[in-house]
Amino acid sequence: MSAATNQDPAVREAGAQIVEIAGETLWLLPEHAVWWPRAAMLLVADVHLGKAAAFRALGQPVPHGTTADNLARLADLVRRFPARELVFLGDFLHARAARTAAVLLALHDWRRAMPSRVHCTLVRGNHDAHAGDPPEGLGIEVVAEPLIVAPFALCHTPGASPQGYVMAGHLHPACVLRGAGADSLRLPCFVVAPHGMVLPAFGAFTGHATMRASAGERLYAVGGGRVWALPPR
Repeated sequence: MSAATNQDPAVREAGAQIVEIAGETLWLLPEHAVWWPRAAMLLVADVHLGKAAAFRALGQPVPHGTTADNLARLADLVRRFPARELVFLGDFLHARAARTAAVLLALHDWRRAMPSRVHCTLVRGNHDAHAGDPPEGLGIEVVAEPLIVAPFALCHTPGASPQGYVMAGHLHPACVLRGAGADSLRLPCFVVAPHGMVLPAFGAFTGHATMRASAGERLYAVGGGRVWALPPR
């Protein structure tokens, strides 16, 4: 079967952009995720579950419901794509203070509702070092970076690796689109470089770092339920 292209109806319906990397076809999804069809793998980075709860523990007036929203979006991805693997590229839980009874109950409910075919793996990130591993009852395998799934090195921290093309998170990348006059719009984005890709943060309650494409890099903005390829530098 031939690889999907950006003109395929399923790709257009998903609002995705297709990129060919290291001989593999990857879908960049507007849900801030990557779908790797050949491996039946979904990849997300920087979910930061329980971040709002951690802020409320510090007395900060932040909104409720972000954990439920994040988990609902994860569940929807697994329903829409026939994934056998769901890989978290670091920062699954935001902090130790995020391990509230409500957050843990929501996590267990989400995991029980997930199809049994799906194996979950967390590649530890910097926040995971402080928050601790997910509860064992969730059945999430936890590994140190890099997790090698040829031709990719699945990491939390971006960079080059002799072990494969790096798929990472950590930076929460965003781009700024500028229109006529002083108009501008800041959107999350994927950063695709010759040596690696940085995924946008999946979590609904996360900050972003504005990125500018360096030579050889492409930015793919996420907005309006679609992924948009920005012109190369």
